[in-house]
Amino acid sequence: MKVMVIIKASSSSEAGELPSQELLTAMASYNEALVKAGIMMSGDGLKPSSEGYRIRFEGDDRTVIQGPFSETNQLIAGYWIWQVQSMEEAIEWVKKCPNPMKETSDIEIRSFYEMADFADNDPDQAVAQREQKLNQTIKMHQANLNTYLFFNGQAEAAIAYYQQHLSAELTLMMRFNESPDPIPEGMLPKGYEQKIMHAQIKVADHELFISDGCAPDEQPQGFSIALTLTESEEVERIFNALAQDGNIIMPLEKTFWSPLFGQVKDKFGISWMLMLPDEQTQ
Repeated sequence: MKVMVIIKASSSSEAGELPSQELLTAMASYNEALVKAGIMMSGDGLKPSSEGYRIRFEGDDRTVIQGPFSETNQLIAGYWIWQVQSMEEAIEWVKKCPNPMKETSDIEIRSFYEMADFADNDPDQAVAQREQKLNQTIKMHQANLNTYLFFNGQAEAAIAYYQQHLSAELTLMMRFNESPDPIPEGMLPKGYEQKIMHAQIKVADHELFISDGCAPDEQPQGFSIALTLTESEEVERIFNALAQDGNIIMPLEKTFWSPLFGQVKDKFGISWMLMLPDEQTQ
């Protein structure tokens, strides 16, 4: 279940008093524990209501009201979004939280509605299907798309060429013999140990992924589209959709650069690399 964990405002938070270094450190450790446990989806602190606004709805009228707002115990100073197994699990995690305020404070837990809760008012599932499409669109807006170029043994020369003529910035480079995991036997052509396994260059406002690949006899004309998503369910959904009537090049699995990575060629012959971001960069 998904829950919102709400830190209620206090007189100090409404006064704009920032947390001490000790509290910041304690909260950072707490957030690290939440992330490690796999339950934290997001979380942020909010500025005082004096910097906020309310919009009041009365029929067709809209009135903008500028803060501050007086009812401190009803205001929010921060929040988390958690994915937990039960409300009991959420309660146990909240009890481990450092006191977020210098005075007595409250943290509230509220569970989210799910579309199943509205089933009686949506008997044909039309609204549920629209919501599902909207959620998929939102997740795609959060994704990161890169073009992956394969140079079949000429990657290093290509990088130097782009640096000279396009002022390309080399941001990452790894050779095959630097791979943390052993290269599968028979995959790498002879003499390719020093070739580029993966590199990244920035050209203008776009980052290109580059590799020598494993086919030295071909002309450098191939490419893949690298799609990085934020949720494993979306990686699996899109991978399976692209694989329908296509060809799986590498099944989804954990790698040293991604918790979940796979490569598939769709029915139109376009190669896709789908992945979750490296856990260390999240």
